[in-house]
Amino acid sequence: MSTAKSTQRGWLGSPLQRREAIEGYLWISPWVIGFLIFSLGPIIASAYLSLTEYKIAGTPVWIGLENYRQAFFVDKQFWPSLWRTVYYSVALVVLGVSLSLAAAILLNQNIKGRAFYRALYYLPSLTPVVALAILWRWLLQPQVGLVNSLLYQVGIQGPGWLTDREWAIPALIMVGLWASIGGGRMIIFLAGLQGVPKELFESAEIDGANAIQRFFNITLPLISPVIFFNVILGVIGSFSVFSVAYIATEGGPNYATWFYMLHLYYNAFSYFQMGYASALAWIFFLIIFVLSFIQIKLSNRWVYYEFS
Repeated sequence: MSTAKSTQRGWLGSPLQRREAIEGYLWISPWVIGFLIFSLGPIIASAYLSLTEYKIAGTPVWIGLENYRQAFFVDKQFWPSLWRTVYYSVALVVLGVSLSLAAAILLNQNIKGRAFYRALYYLPSLTPVVALAILWRWLLQPQVGLVNSLLYQVGIQGPGWLTDREWAIPALIMVGLWASIGGGRMIIFLAGLQGVPKELFESAEIDGANAIQRFFNITLPLISPVIFFNVILGVIGSFSVFSVAYIATEGGPNYATWFYMLHLYYNAFSYFQMGYASALAWIFFLIIFVLSFIQIKLSNRWVYYEFS
């Protein structure tokens, strides 16, 4: 009996420890409750609904993997929307990461008014996505838009940026680049560049290395973890493109910008196919998971950690 009591005392602790534990649980309980209600609960519900036929009105009808079969083999917009998203994502990540790094290198130089230029480059990231989409929809108007007006001044006939199938995705890539070159991505690159020891550059200069050699042999290896971080976030963010496309083109013209998330949205809130939309959401999760896993595995070949 004494052994059982001592074990119970050891498990529960002293009265002070129990009181502190209870207070701690009370402090974190709002977050735990919020997580269960607004995160874990919907995740579990979505997983269940993806295996049912559910159209908001009525009760879910269990159909097993039929929604997934429909996505892969029946839905005529599933694969095209996915490939459009891949095209947009690859272009935006490659160009966005490259140009953000170039902007960070320029803003890392010891130039007059450097703080002003850094603030100026950061401003686009503070613009709400809705305002950004509305602004660029006006700028890219074929007849009265500022972009085509400027092109006309130099003798160039501007295209129908958001009304031409051939130009719609490139136009949205341009909008995405304008928002992503500055802002958080550039700031992260700038922080990485400032963390590179200056002694390494001084030693390389003494050895006769020029600026290009110093960049590829010192700068890039030492900021490779930062590049990897920005690539991961860039892939996730670009694959999730929705707001700009929805506001600027609504998926048009003629499905030219009908991205994966737009396809999911319309199935859920226009066609009220909640079960099928849940299946699309889980397919999207698996795509992002696989892409992130592959990137993490491949990072071992090119990402250099200084203290590893």
